[in-house]
Amino acid sequence: MSFYVPAALLVVGALLVLLRLFNRGGIKHIRGPPSPSFILGHEAAIAHQEEAGTLDTQWMKEYGPTWRVRGAFGTDVIMSADPKAIQHVFQKSGYNYPKKESQNFLGWLLAGPGIAAVRGQDHQRQRKIMNPAFSVPQLRSFLPLFQRIATKLSNKWKGELVATGELSLLLNKWLSRATLDVIGEAAFDYNYHSLDDGERSEISKAYENIFADMSYMPPKAAVLFQASWDYIPVPILKLIRYLPLNPWTRMRKLNNLFREYGKQILREQGPDVDTEKKVNSKDVMSILIKANHSADAKTRLDDEELSAEMFTLTLAGHETTSATLTFLLYELARHPEYQERMRQEIRDVRAKVAQRGGAEFATEDLDSLTLTNNAIKANCLMICLQETLRFHPIALGLARVALKDDVIPLAYPIVSTTGETIREIPVKAGQIFSASFIGYQRLTEVWGEDANEWNPDRFFRIDAVKQPANVGVFANLLTFSAGIRACIGWRFSVLEMQAFLSELVENFQFDLPKEKVDIQQAVAGIGMFPAIRGKADQGSAMPLRISLAQ
Repeated sequence: MSFYVPAALLVVGALLVLLRLFNRGGIKHIRGPPSPSFILGHEAAIAHQEEAGTLDTQWMKEYGPTWRVRGAFGTDVIMSADPKAIQHVFQKSGYNYPKKESQNFLGWLLAGPGIAAVRGQDHQRQRKIMNPAFSVPQLRSFLPLFQRIATKLSNKWKGELVATGELSLLLNKWLSRATLDVIGEAAFDYNYHSLDDGERSEISKAYENIFADMSYMPPKAAVLFQASWDYIPVPILKLIRYLPLNPWTRMRKLNNLFREYGKQILREQGPDVDTEKKVNSKDVMSILIKANHSADAKTRLDDEELSAEMFTLTLAGHETTSATLTFLLYELARHPEYQERMRQEIRDVRAKVAQRGGAEFATEDLDSLTLTNNAIKANCLMICLQETLRFHPIALGLARVALKDDVIPLAYPIVSTTGETIREIPVKAGQIFSASFIGYQRLTEVWGEDANEWNPDRFFRIDAVKQPANVGVFANLLTFSAGIRACIGWRFSVLEMQAFLSELVENFQFDLPKEKVDIQQAVAGIGMFPAIRGKADQGSAMPLRISLAQ
């Protein structure tokens, strides 16, 4: 691509900085696969996996849960699925292991200086400001909204099924539109009209396949270019935003379009509108606006940060949730016995609601599904959700960089290149640690010999087994990441998925297409999306048949 030719000039400059890295050493004794390229290392191979997690699984079998790979420009990277190592880096050491500069900069390109792109004190400040909007009491107030939009989607399908009896559709498209409407109303009290075909907004159309279009099967030059971001001064990096070719053009158009929507939302929901209501409100929009006008620098967001938070929540708050729901309903179509168990469970709860004269589930009806109740392990809906988050993690892994010399402990010892047993890894400042979330969630030592299968009932047996280390924020999973940079909206997402599953599984039967379709977990950057094998370049797709449940 001609776009990457001028970028090569930046790479050449960065190489001068990188020369010092070649003498760093420090982890040469850790075994790992031979590098396919001196310049690219394993970066391109990882980005070009047909099926997410293939290489992680292969390398774990050969070298154990922790191994060494090559990054671009000859750097050595610790790659690990070891729960104790990940816990140490992500949870215990906090800001001593920040994100790579390239990861932060990609977040800045997408959204601006929001919570996903800033670090250190700025990240602490932004997270502290936003935390009240994602408290458990606040999230419970969103349940009627989740139910209303789930019902709206349900009614659209029912309307079409009256005439046809059975409907073949791309499930992911519908769920993506529904969850975009959810985040618009929940966070900003704004209707994106994603489910309204007649009025569907431009922003709804612009978000379609955004991650697949930007990150699926990138050219090797693009992989090398992005790897160089870790070594290029930020003022120069920011010029990338203005490059006239894709994917930056697509990214810039989406960003500009959202800025216009952001201005409109602020005009409609700004501090001069219903001021008395905003004073005590803890929805995301109210909190952002109050922070934007705070006199205290420690609790203030500037205009650019405000816009970035809105964009970040919209971008991250609907596509990841819809993808997880898509995979879950796909697995229920593949495993009808679980689908029937879940449907019966939902109907049993519905009967109790009807007996007391209610129409919708209240939060107390979902007590067995709440995030703090040990009874969730006995609930079919919840164990299916947990298993889908485990088996189909939308975030495949994340990298961190040591700020200072440290020692990383291992739960599962590995064997060195000289045959010695390694139980901990001393690292120097600047060492990259890449956590394999999908690798950890396929570890047979943690999840059992059937870890490479979708089997929700595993949560009955592993609950009684002492785990070597607790990771993540939910169900000992890393799907929402972990520690100080864990997904701030994970509770929001889980409750939203519960509401959608309760409505959709109760009312509809989900079946695989009549013509066999092979579904893959296609890699897109650090994440993945559902696609038809051989057609992933056309974007996310999950064809299923639906009919009214008997």
